[in-house]
Amino acid sequence: MKKERFYSLDVFRGATVALMILVNNPGSWDHIYEPLDHAKWNGCTPTDLVFPFFLFAVGNAMAFVMPRLREGGSAAFYKKTVKRTILIFAIGLFLNWSPFVKYDDTGHLVFKAWENIRIMGVLQRTALAYFFASLIAYYCKPKTAMGICVAFLLIYWWVCWQFGASGDPYSLQGWFGTNVDKSILGETHMYKGEGLAFDPEGLASGLTPIVQVVFGYFVGNYIQAKGKTYEMLTHLFVASVLTLFVAIIWEQWFPYNKKIWTSSYVVYTTGLAMMIIATIIYLIEFKGVKNWLTKFFDVFGKNPLFIFCLSGFLPRILWLIRWQIGTAATGKPTYENPLSWLYHTICQPVFADERNGSLMYAIINIAFYWFIVYVLDKKKIYIKV
Repeated sequence: MKKERFYSLDVFRGATVALMILVNNPGSWDHIYEPLDHAKWNGCTPTDLVFPFFLFAVGNAMAFVMPRLREGGSAAFYKKTVKRTILIFAIGLFLNWSPFVKYDDTGHLVFKAWENIRIMGVLQRTALAYFFASLIAYYCKPKTAMGICVAFLLIYWWVCWQFGASGDPYSLQGWFGTNVDKSILGETHMYKGEGLAFDPEGLASGLTPIVQVVFGYFVGNYIQAKGKTYEMLTHLFVASVLTLFVAIIWEQWFPYNKKIWTSSYVVYTTGLAMMIIATIIYLIEFKGVKNWLTKFFDVFGKNPLFIFCLSGFLPRILWLIRWQIGTAATGKPTYENPLSWLYHTICQPVFADERNGSLMYAIINIAFYWFIVYVLDKKKIYIKV
């Protein structure tokens, strides 16, 4: 029997990628509306939904290709899965290292030393979560896979509590995983955005993102099995409400936290993802809503990895193009580059509130990258790994 096409899932995936680009490219990190910034530590803003939704969408897509991989046998499965994992991880590492040169204090270009390159990141986490979720989906029956997921969530909770700092195990300083990541990755290879060596996509918090992908796989499987029926839609809505209820209760003891990817955060974002997907399915598949907005997101979903990588790589190249605009009080020259010029000259002066100028800059980025994927879609060019 031919499988039904769910255009709504393409729109969900595309919207997730578009939002990833939006929140990653503000005009100024100092001027951002609160919903467009991550929670400082505990909590969950709309921006904190984007990455787990992306992993959930990875699981959705896996559900549609897994039957074909099973038909091909273990050799075909491993060839496809291992190759894809290595490529995605390598691309993430490439982005971290690119553009391989930087300006030193004297204004000269020097090569970026490997010793100071961050190893983990968004794509690296995606690669590892995809790989282990694929193994679970391929080898385990649904009940076994669900048991493994529940075990992962409970084990991670116990480990965080047992090995974290007494009285404050879920804090930045008290979380057990930083020492684990330091011992495996090395302090110089970790993210420093919190003011110390702490990696929000590190190995120590890598267990629960696997569950996020598997949950997406479950939902994708269920949607396929039931087809475009009101039974499927109703069950999806009910499941989302029950999942959110569990998350809200669990959050009282294990707070939502993207930066250490807590178990309650996985359950909460999964519940929201199911509810949003059910809503999109209802509007698109049942009510036939297809307009400029669905088309806008759809083209992002057709080249998701490529456009996400380009949005990370291109700014790094443009940052190397710079010109002197003045001298700081310290006597050091100050510089402008094409991107900072766009923000300071075009976007910032338009609004009294600098947050609006920063948002305008991000929207211009979205429009630019949308045009690229739109042209690729028109030419039927789809870049996949």
